Amino acid sequence: QVQLVESGGGLVQAGGSLRLSCAASGSIFSINAMGWYRQAPGEQRALVARITSGGSTNYADSVKGRFTISRPNAKNTVYLQMNSLKPEDTAVYYCAVDIPINGRKWGQGTQVTVSS
Repeated sequence: QVQLVESGGGLVQAGGSLRLSCAASGSIFSINAMGWYRQAPGEQRALVARITSGGSTNYADSVKGRFTISRPNAKNTVYLQMNSLKPEDTAVYYCAVDIPINGRKWGQGTQVTVSS
């Protein structure tokens, strides 16, 4: 069993910042990648940012330069620093971990609301 616990969502004004955290625990022997995805009402879940075990990162074009994903010391915790937030960033944000053989596991999601 793998558990992902997310925190850090909330309500913020446009231009503000939030930091999301996700801690993975359970039967994890190695991790291929960790990432954040988001889903707004009526839309499909989409990648926000992802970091591999080697430290490579990729971001959605809409968040480049504003969001930063990190995984200090390659531990089982991933962060998403979100700056210069916009109303269009409003969504439920999901943490995901890619584990060899077991595939992708998802967190329960945390709401981020950006008011204009």
